[in-house]
Amino acid sequence: MSAFTADWLALREPFDRAARAAGMASFDLRRVGAALRRGQARLGVLDLACGTGANLRELAPRLGGPQHWVMVDHDPHLLAALPHAMADWASACALAMHAGGEHLRITGPDWSADVETRCLDLAALPDAALFDGPRLVTASALLDLVSAPWIDAWAGRARACGAALLFGLTVDGGVDWQPPLEDDESVQRLFAAHQGRDKGFGPALGGGAAHHAATRLAALGYEVVRCPSDWRIDGRAGPHAVDLLRALIEGTAAAAIQQAPAQTARVQAWAARRLERAGETRLRVGHCELLATLP
Repeated sequence: MSAFTADWLALREPFDRAARAAGMASFDLRRVGAALRRGQARLGVLDLACGTGANLRELAPRLGGPQHWVMVDHDPHLLAALPHAMADWASACALAMHAGGEHLRITGPDWSADVETRCLDLAALPDAALFDGPRLVTASALLDLVSAPWIDAWAGRARACGAALLFGLTVDGGVDWQPPLEDDESVQRLFAAHQGRDKGFGPALGGGAAHHAATRLAALGYEVVRCPSDWRIDGRAGPHAVDLLRALIEGTAAAAIQQAPAQTARVQAWAARRLERAGETRLRVGHCELLATLP
């Protein structure tokens, strides 16, 4: 299972939020949420690989109305950090939050979310009972880590219970470094090859994940809409952007070296040049949002 730290998730969240804003507007999630609720008291949402809850923080205000979230992750440390991240967000946004045991309730001006967390290994399809209540199955920054059989299995289970799906921030393979440097493309090819390694869900689809998911969901009768949600990181914007750029440069180099150890010196030289110029670097990393609803 691929591991992420709470610090990494916090570092990327502002850039995730900016990237997703345009896509969320085009989906009209308030209308989607009302349609999915279908007269029920609350909209049930199942959030896969939830981390510290960034997906809820993005979607809950947009969906509107009363909601019940089941938030699943395999990492107990991230789940332990989730209430603190939610409390910080609630305080910053002037939201009311009540915490009791493993349950949270967050209340906004025209929405509320009752939250429960579960520590589960998502590599295997969980018991069907997990799908009893949710009308929306969602995940952020997950699809490119998983395999085609994993997507097929989860899509089939969602279809069987009539749930919509919303997958955010799936990488599409597009990367553009500016100003360009020698070896940008060669290092990126190694990184892309590394993306295809097994992250605990079978051979990862990487940049092909959104296309596979869209094709599979359409075959199951879903209406599928995709829109771009690219990261655009400008080192000239300040230290937070530089910190993310440095993390991405170092992570890209580490993956490239794992993929081709014989290229270590070349990759390290590329990383050194990129790190030296991080404050003047602009980086676009292609991502997309995917919404699948039943007619």
